[in-house]
Formats: sequence, structure tokens, C-alpha cells
Amino acid sequence: MTACRTRAAVALTCTGIAVAFAACTSTPASGPDNPGAGRGRGGAAPPVPVTVGEVAHKAMPLEVRAIGSVEPSLSVAIRAQVTGVLTSVNFTEGDDVSEGQVLFTLDHRPLESAVKQAEANLQRDIAQVANAREQAKRIGELAQRGIATREQVDTSRATVAALEGTLGADEAAVENARVQLEYATIKAPTAGRTGALIVHPGNLIRANDMTPLVVINQLTPIRVVFAVPEAQLATVKRYMAEGDVPVDAVVPNDPKPAAGRITFIDNTVDQTTGTIKVKGTFLNIDHRLWPGQYVNVVVKLATDPNALVVETLAIQTGPEGSYVYVVKPDQTVEFRPVQVGRVVGTESIVASGLTAGETVVTDGHLRLVPGSRIARKENLTKVSP
Repeated sequence: MTACRTRAAVALTCTGIAVAFAACTSTPASGPDNPGAGRGRGGAAPPVPVTVGEVAHKAMPLEVRAIGSVEPSLSVAIRAQVTGVLTSVNFTEGDDVSEGQVLFTLDHRPLESAVKQAEANLQRDIAQVANAREQAKRIGELAQRGIATREQVDTSRATVAALEGTLGADEAAVENARVQLEYATIKAPTAGRTGALIVHPGNLIRANDMTPLVVINQLTPIRVVFAVPEAQLATVKRYMAEGDVPVDAVVPNDPKPAAGRITFIDNTVDQTTGTIKVKGTFLNIDHRLWPGQYVNVVVKLATDPNALVVETLAIQTGPEGSYVYVVKPDQTVEFRPVQVGRVVGTESIVASGLTAGETVVTDGHLRLVPGSRIARKENLTKVSP
């Protein structure tokens, strides 16, 4: 019995020592609910390396950005209106041509013959009308003396009327033949840049062929077509009512934008995309914009001269919305909900939650919790003026 009590006492003593040792050597679990987790022997967590930026007031544009496509302000497909053999091409494909410039010439000879024939028919019928009138006059005089009958008078007058009708048809035929002859010389209806040629002298050109002889695109001015979200339509229309709305077109690999203005808003919103078609017109004197090109479009509506701006990298999104980490004077961070107005490039306009001059974390958020100490990885980054 005594031996059993002795062994039990020894076992209890060993268990107590083990529990005390475990309590002395254990450390708290790390996690967001325990900011002291992971602290060193001194009891303080090491500072989190971060990049910071400063909140500042800045003039910010009110813009609408979109992707647009360039189209000529006028595109004309040149087709022949008469059939004939092509005798000359008076330009080189790709040339700039002026309005009224001769582009193609067809063989005139058949058409000139048609004009001469129509004119000859007209002269013949003019003579016949004159003769019929003289005949009618004589028959009328004979009828007054009782020599000619009333029926002969009526017949002579009907002959004159019929020949006069033929005379009108002949005059129309002459005019039509002259027009057909003019069609043999094909002129540019507008100024612009010519495209590829698919016909050459000697080819038989058919009237109103589906394939055009050449296409002329007017490049100065030129238009850019793009789509504006339905939600921004009212804003664009309001500024258009106040005056011209400027628009920039940025060509890929060309840092200098082309400047123009909005000249057209469609009358219907596309229900499939929720957008409306808008067109901007550009002078394009230097031909930097080219039909078929895709460009970045920036519609400049207005400028907010005193917007509160922060780098977009500082804005984080959580379950309850947008927030930032504000750096306090003691180099700890404060969780701050913010309301973002709009984003322009790499910067965001803050509607509420921040004040000018405050410092916010722009990189290194993942290791931060409210109250974390920070160490700046680089110098303070300010919003560009």
C-alpha cells in the first residue's frame, strides 16, 4: 500500500512539471485577431515595409474615354455610266485628286457618232415641220376659197402637230446623246485620296458595273466614330449645348493626339450594348488619321480645378467598399473607408474620407492591420501637379 502511494505521488509531480514547462514555452497564435502575434523577444512586431503617397489637390479633367475607328468624311465609289473601252487613266493610284479632275477617259467615237446622228435627225424633222406648216397654210387659204375641204385642213394641222411632237423627241435625243458623250469623260466628284486601281487602258468598261473603277476617300476633314455609355449621354449633351466639345484621338505609337470636336450624336441608343454612336470631326491636315484605323478617344468635357487626388494603387476594396491605410505621425496605420469619384489614368479622385496632405500606403497592404507599424521602402511619392 505504501509503495502504491509513493508511485502515485511521483506521477503527479512529473505531470505538474510538464504542464508548467509547456506554459512557459508556448507563444500566441498569429492572425488578424491577434496583432501581437509574431513579435520578437522585446514584444513588438517588426515594422512592415511599404510605399506611401500623399493626398493632394489637383486640377483633373472630366473625360470620357473610348475606342474609336477612323472613317473618311466622304467616300465615293467611281463607276462608269456608259459602256466603252477605257482609253486613258489620268492619275496614279494613291494620288490626291481635286474636285472636277479628269480621272478616266472612254472611247468617244461611238458616242460622238450618236450625237451627230441625233442632231441630223433633229435637222431633218425641223425641215419636215417647216414644210408641214407651209402645206397647212396653203390648204387653209384654199379652204377659204372653197377649193380645199374641211377634212384636208384638219389633216394638215394634225400632220404639223405630229411632226412638232417628233421634233421635241429629237431635241431630247440630242440632249441625251450629248450627256452620254460627257459620261465618257469621268471626273472626280470630290477631292480626296484615290485607292487601288483595278482597270487599265484597253479594258472594256461596262456601265454601272458592281465593281467600282476606284474609290475616293476624303481625308481632310476626317471622322472618328466611337460609342459613349448611355449613362454619360446626358453629360455629353449638356456640354454640347454649351458649345463645342473637344475630343482627342490618340494613334498607337504616336504620343501627340489629334484634336477635333464632336459633331454628331446618334438619335438612338443601342439596346444591345447600352451605348450610343458619337462622331468627332478632325481637320487632319497632316493625314495622321487614316480610314480603318483604331484610335484611343478622349472626350474633354470640363476640368475640376481643385479635385482631391490620390494614387489609384492606394485604393483597396473590401466587403464594405473602398478603403485606404492612412499613415499617422507615429508611423502606424489607420484603416479609413473612402468614397472614390472617378479614375483618371493612374490617379483617383476621392469624394470623401481623406484630406489634402495626408499620407497613404500605396504598396504593401497585404501585411497590414490597423495599428501596424510601417517602414517606408522609398521616399514619399506625391501626386504630380
